[in-house]
Amino acid sequence: QLVESGGGLVQPGGSLRLSCSASGFTMDFYDIGWFRQAPGQEREGLACVSHSNSITYAESLKGRFTISKDSANNTLYLQMNSLQFEDTAVYYCGVEFGPFPTHLCSLTRLDLDEWGKGTQVTVST
Repeated sequence: QLVESGGGLVQPGGSLRLSCSASGFTMDFYDIGWFRQAPGQEREGLACVSHSNSITYAESLKGRFTISKDSANNTLYLQMNSLQFEDTAVYYCGVEFGPFPTHLCSLTRLDLDEWGKGTQVTVST
C-alpha cells in the first residue's frame, strides 16, 4: 500500500514536501516514483528512484523538484521548490515490483503495479 501526504495550498514561488509511505513491501527493493495529474490532462511522470538507486527526472521540471528516500521509514519524498500555477495537480506515487528492468523510470507509462490515492497540490494566490 502507498499513502501520499503533504499536499496543500501554496503561493507561487513557494515550496512543499510530499511524502509517500509504503507498507507491505520494502521500497528499496523496487522501482518507485512520483507522478501527477492536472485537471483535464493525462497523468505524467515526474521522478523515480530505481531498485539500484538510480534517479531519473522529467526534463520539464528544470531542477525544481528533488526525489529522495528514507529507507529506515520506508518513505519516498518529493521536495518541490519554486512552485508555479501549472504545478497544480493531484500527485501520486507508484511502484513497479519487477521483473527488472521495469518501465517505471521511463516516466512515460502508467501501467504500474500499484498506485497511491494521491494528494492535492494547489498553487494559487
